[in-house]
Amino acid sequence: MNSKSLQSHPLLTGTLLLTISGLISRIIGFFYRIFLSQTIGAEGVGIYQLIFPLYALTFSLTVSGIQTAISRFTAQAVAASCSNGVPSQNTGLCNDRCYLTTGLILSLFLSFLCTIFLYHFATPLAVFFLDEPRCQALLEILSLTVPFGAIHACINGYYYGLKKTFVPATSQLVEQVIRVVCVFVLYQICLERHYPVTVNIAVWGLVAGEFGAVLYSISFLGRGKCYGSKLLGLKQIFLMSTPLSANRVLVNLLQSIEATMIPGQLRNYGYSVSESLSVYGVLTGMALPMVLFPSVITNSVSVMLLPAIAEAQEKEDRHYIRNAIRKTCFYCLFLGFLCTVSFLLLGNWMGKVLFANELAGTFIVILGWMCPFLYLSTTLSSILNGLGKTTTTFTLNMVGLSLRIVSVVWGIPSFGIKAYLWGTLISQIVMALASIAVLSRKNK
Repeated sequence: MNSKSLQSHPLLTGTLLLTISGLISRIIGFFYRIFLSQTIGAEGVGIYQLIFPLYALTFSLTVSGIQTAISRFTAQAVAASCSNGVPSQNTGLCNDRCYLTTGLILSLFLSFLCTIFLYHFATPLAVFFLDEPRCQALLEILSLTVPFGAIHACINGYYYGLKKTFVPATSQLVEQVIRVVCVFVLYQICLERHYPVTVNIAVWGLVAGEFGAVLYSISFLGRGKCYGSKLLGLKQIFLMSTPLSANRVLVNLLQSIEATMIPGQLRNYGYSVSESLSVYGVLTGMALPMVLFPSVITNSVSVMLLPAIAEAQEKEDRHYIRNAIRKTCFYCLFLGFLCTVSFLLLGNWMGKVLFANELAGTFIVILGWMCPFLYLSTTLSSILNGLGKTTTTFTLNMVGLSLRIVSVVWGIPSFGIKAYLWGTLISQIVMALASIAVLSRKNK
């Protein structure tokens, strides 16, 4: 396929670019996690991973719904301006840059409020919500990333809507490289000056990475003009993002509760505080990242599918939508089963050789079974969001979360961490099958 034909397939080229950058980023992240496991230990990785549910919660509250809205409205604005050759500034509606501007305003307002809250209430959040006082300093540092993450996500959403993925793809690499370099430099400074190496350096890496990614992304924006009513654009962004953000906040809140309950339930099973954090660190910092590594492909497809489906819906192209659903199911299942076989055959080896941890290998083998269903539910959820079916995706996520929380509350105290692994597998199967059923009924 020559360069000209590639340019005529923005979904394909965007997916390829995001996949390549995602693979490079995850390879860097893979060695970075090995480095962290060797410098701060499994318990340190567990403490570090404890803050990520709150990190995801702040993202869902401040920008996740807004990013989706920016992407969707940008794609529709471009489609509307291109139809019949009418420039967007003459339609009386908002153009693509207007949606970026209004989305940034709304997201930054929320992110600054969230930063103040997270910093001010770091102690009670660490003690009462995460049940780990050592997370206090980590949360205070983490609060600084929120505004930078909001700007970065809004700009990414804008370029996804334009189907121009160069900036999001390369900014992901920039963020990852800066994060790793920052942590390595801080680690060397600690060694040279005989300071204790703590988990704090990993969180400072998050701050540096997001800051660098923001500067990089902004440099590409230029001085594009904003046509249309900003008030109209703000209203549209707000109306779409509010239920979507509310859904994701609730989902992430429950995910946070789920994640923070795991170490406590492991203690009920009979582990000590240190052992429970170590098992949690092995699961979330070693095994899960390995199993999720191939999902860089399906994540890239998901990102590009949402604006493509939104544009097809705007044009009432039902054939394109049905074709996208069929191809998504086939390729996700093919990739998923291939990964499952690989993890079943090599999972124990990966744990022993790559992480020097046999428990990680056991987790990888069990979690490998969920690959086909995880990849499928991820991409089909993106199609549902592109069709505006955000309530449906919320309901499916709630069903999956409920199944996992049941496995945490009733399964772990009796059967240990394996109960949670099997609960996770069952939840992914249910979500994938339910997504197929909903889309089949909606697009007959």
